[in-house]
Amino acid sequence: MRARWPIHIALVAVTGAIFFALQPVEVSSQQNTASVVTIGDSDIGGVVTTTKGPEAGVWVIAETTDLPTKFAKIVVTDDQGRYLIPELPKGNYNVWVRGYGLIDSPKVNATPGKAVNLKAVIAPTPAQAAEYYPALYWFSLLRVPESSEFPLQKIKSQGEWLNIIKTGACQSCHALGTKGMRTIPKELGTFPNSVEAWRRRLQSGGARALMTRDITRLDTEIALKYFADWTDRVARGELPFAKPERPQGIERNFVITLWDWSRPTAYLHDEVSTDRRNPRVNANGKIYASTEDSTDLIPVLDPKTHTAAEVLHPVRDPNTPSSKNSSFGASPYWGAERIWDSKTLDHNPMMDEKGRIWFTSRVRPRENPEVCKHGSAHPSAKVLPIEEADRHLSMYDPATGKFTLISTCFQTHHLNFGEDAIQTLWTSTGIRCLRKQATK
Repeated sequence: MRARWPIHIALVAVTGAIFFALQPVEVSSQQNTASVVTIGDSDIGGVVTTTKGPEAGVWVIAETTDLPTKFAKIVVTDDQGRYLIPELPKGNYNVWVRGYGLIDSPKVNATPGKAVNLKAVIAPTPAQAAEYYPALYWFSLLRVPESSEFPLQKIKSQGEWLNIIKTGACQSCHALGTKGMRTIPKELGTFPNSVEAWRRRLQSGGARALMTRDITRLDTEIALKYFADWTDRVARGELPFAKPERPQGIERNFVITLWDWSRPTAYLHDEVSTDRRNPRVNANGKIYASTEDSTDLIPVLDPKTHTAAEVLHPVRDPNTPSSKNSSFGASPYWGAERIWDSKTLDHNPMMDEKGRIWFTSRVRPRENPEVCKHGSAHPSAKVLPIEEADRHLSMYDPATGKFTLISTCFQTHHLNFGEDAIQTLWTSTGIRCLRKQATK
């Protein structure tokens, strides 16, 4: 999975382990102690300054490609501009500074055990500084219809509109304020206006059917007008009306470790490293991810050896449909290549008390067996017959390397383990199944 190293914890695009550096940076007893940091054999440390003096609350990033996976650690400077990046594996690192009010500093080559004082670069213009703001600040420029304009044809209130734009659809999959979303890529094509550009954008890639569905949950033409207005104003140079604050207090004690894993054509929907009920399970063990519509290859990361692997998630029926055959439109990034190819649609992994990983996943075609349907003598079917289910259950046991594929009559989407005596596995159903049940 390709990643741009984040400037805010909420924007981490690759797997990261976050630790607290609860002890302050140890400073040597030499003169001018504010500018000297004691550095161990596996550390890189120093002081960050600009022409204005020490820079507090900015990120220092150390990144290497010398390990089996691309690897980085990120720390924050203290109020004297000091930083210490601890416990780095051996390798050659590029080290640089990023922060609000700055642009990225030139990368400096360094190895662990060395002191590296860094010169941060103050952003020459507000526009250049804003390029490093969290996506949410740019997203906040998106206008919505005034509350007095509701009800619309499909939407009763402004709150309902905002729910769809935010958690109900758009923002739940896309970080709408990122550079790729707040601008129209030239590779998309040439259009008479931005409304038509957005209409075409929503037909790109393997998720076009979902994006088209969700834009129609709003008033389509009004929604396209507001999205077009947003990107037009950004293109004209409008900047976020608020500026983010630099990390303060305990926020400066974070040490973030990042690994780049999986493949460029895949995305990670979820990942799991332990049993949520008992975080001692699988301590320092491997991390497992779900890739949803993008691939059936489950990414596995070993954070101790910095190695990544993949495990093929099987299906029961070879005729199980693939996302590769979904409605598709050429993408400005991948062109006409259909990069998604998943039969299982792996989703929402959870680890149990034995370190086994459970997924909501598709294991067969959508149509249910007769035992689930009307006319079945099965007690559950008598109460609630279900004609189809597009996602089921699976379990992967790392100890044996084997999957157990569970065909359910009911649709699954998310899952969670209970804390009762038998550790019940609960699942939520999908929208399609809920709607079908509601109409019967």
